[in-house]
Amino acid sequence: MKYIALIISLIFMNQLMAQDTLLPLWPKDKIPNRIASDEKEVHEQNGILRISKVQEPTIEVYLPAASNATGEAVLIFPGGGYGILAYDWEGTDIAKFLNGKGIAGIVVKYRLPSSNSQTDKHNVPLIDAQRALRMVRSRAEEWHIKDDRIGIIGFSAGGHLASTLGTHFDEKVYTPIDAIDTQSARPDFMALGYPVISFGAMTHGGSKTNLIGESPDAALVDHFSNEKRVTESTPPTFLFHATDDTAVPVENSLLFYSALKEKGVPATMHIYPEGGHGFSLARKNPHLSGWTERMYEWIASLF
Repeated sequence: MKYIALIISLIFMNQLMAQDTLLPLWPKDKIPNRIASDEKEVHEQNGILRISKVQEPTIEVYLPAASNATGEAVLIFPGGGYGILAYDWEGTDIAKFLNGKGIAGIVVKYRLPSSNSQTDKHNVPLIDAQRALRMVRSRAEEWHIKDDRIGIIGFSAGGHLASTLGTHFDEKVYTPIDAIDTQSARPDFMALGYPVISFGAMTHGGSKTNLIGESPDAALVDHFSNEKRVTESTPPTFLFHATDDTAVPVENSLLFYSALKEKGVPATMHIYPEGGHGFSLARKNPHLSGWTERMYEWIASLF
């Protein structure tokens, strides 16, 4: 019986270590652009955990054992067309993969644009993304992370948010509230999976409408077409996409790669012939699933 109790205790401790910390991004009464409403966060589980109407954004931190830690961390932005978050499929599952490589995986539960509960809803996801990066950088020593090795990954609309952070990291979109906001919001590297990049002809209509509305001003369309926002300061980028993606055309990644190349930003791109959209870890496709190892090798090559 004592032996069984010991095994159960070890399993429980292992589970506790897998999810180390769940932290709110903001003090409860200081969430930027929030307005009182009757909206409540919704969780739906149907093969994939879909979270919508996020009211209080968080980061969920998965840390490898200190002895295995490489010093890198990756903030993860799940996709879902700016309407939901595919929270496990493109979030916690990715964090667990990264942990197996000694990399801290940090899932960002960011607010989705809402006219009911937010002002200037088009800025809200970026507000949360900047804050998340700054918060992780502020806790780097505590979490055995090197503060110059903090990257991001985003999928689909989460890829749009990640590329927005990578190209708008120095844009002032909220008033600083504490010492965390003195940290840089610039990612040190960026990975984008089947990302929405442009709000031009090759965009994903649902993501565009949810973020900037059905009839947006041309200046707003231009502002969030991130291939137009690349500069020499944009972080090194890893892109992966499937040619047969009918939801988010592969041209989004091609446009961003070209913009990075033009500005002299190091970029690596993997275009797969098949895979469609939203393939996450692609564990049922041995060729497509190779993107995870290619990304790990790429991260290792940066430092």
